[in-house]
Amino acid sequence: MILHNTNVSLLALLLIPLLPLPGQSIEITVDSREKLVTAVERATPGTTILIAPGTYQGGLHFHGIQGEAGKPITLAAADKEHRPIFNGRNSCFHFTDPAYVELHDLVLVEASGNGINIDDGGSYDSPAHHVVLRGLTVRDIGPSGNRDGIKLSGLDDFRVEDCTIQRWGTGGSGIDMVGCHRGQVVGCTFRYRSDLAANGVQTKGGSTDIVIRRCRFENAGGRSVNIGGSTGLPYFRPKVDGYEAQDIIVEDCTFIGSSAPICFVGVDGARVQYNTIYRPTRYVVRILQESRGDQFVACRNGVFANNVIAFRSDETRGIANIGAGTAPATFKFNDNHWFCIDRPERSNRLSLPVKETRGTHGSDPLFADAAQGDLRLQSTSPVQDAGVRVKDSP
Repeated sequence: MILHNTNVSLLALLLIPLLPLPGQSIEITVDSREKLVTAVERATPGTTILIAPGTYQGGLHFHGIQGEAGKPITLAAADKEHRPIFNGRNSCFHFTDPAYVELHDLVLVEASGNGINIDDGGSYDSPAHHVVLRGLTVRDIGPSGNRDGIKLSGLDDFRVEDCTIQRWGTGGSGIDMVGCHRGQVVGCTFRYRSDLAANGVQTKGGSTDIVIRRCRFENAGGRSVNIGGSTGLPYFRPKVDGYEAQDIIVEDCTFIGSSAPICFVGVDGARVQYNTIYRPTRYVVRILQESRGDQFVACRNGVFANNVIAFRSDETRGIANIGAGTAPATFKFNDNHWFCIDRPERSNRLSLPVKETRGTHGSDPLFADAAQGDLRLQSTSPVQDAGVRVKDSP
């Protein structure tokens, strides 16, 4: 294991307890950047490093941190009510080739590049894997250009859970995935501005089997979820296989604002279902092709089903935007409920690329309190089997 950009003193080594023998687990509490670096360098599978409250300088780069199945190496807040803050440098944290590593309840702010960067070190045949990011707050990254809150490249079998990402690069993503597989983004919140080229979540570069579930997107860039994208050929992982993204699911999410909440871009199979979309500023959904050439199929085989969409005729230019080089006839629209807030009689003027099956139109979905951002459906809502699925209704 190689550790980059650190200077560890003998005193720091002496201040950290000896780590366990293989097969044992231990908790270590650290209260300085130097002690944290040393603890991570010496960690063995099952080690939990608890980080005391305070502000720590970012720019931490760790290479080859390896836990084991059932025995991850965990970096976590010692006190969840007073979480440690990691500030600045190019990335607050950069992990190269990690396996079975978890980060819990940390705050990452004001990095000039990415809030956190996790990658395979360019070894496409040996991806990083089994990483959990839970309860992180990432904010004020960049702020300009292609800068991401969370950057994942060549990462398999991962989970990003209950994280809040606010204000990332003007051309970047809250979470950007390049060549990632078998991942979940669950219960996360994304907040920014609708008038930027930024994305909330992006899955591209050969990403497959990604689920985005129960997340909240509040004006999360021009494209709240960019399913696919545009990737340079050398960066596909493990190789170009005809698509930017495949087998992506977006479900039970809430979208407020955004120029286009849902974009299918160079996709070969994706499902967007049981979401609530409120007042998009330009389009509801876009079908685009940005990666071109014989090695790519036309964007195809998307499903848009069981969603509730409430829009205004004086805000939304069109429901669907279809780009050149796509295969819109292969898409399916079914069981969605559409409501034009300012002109209910226009709720069925959708201009979808294909005829919708069992769509409903025109009835106020009866949100709990849309003005305050509460888009749960009241128990008396006329909407049936659409929108975010919840057990309790107001």
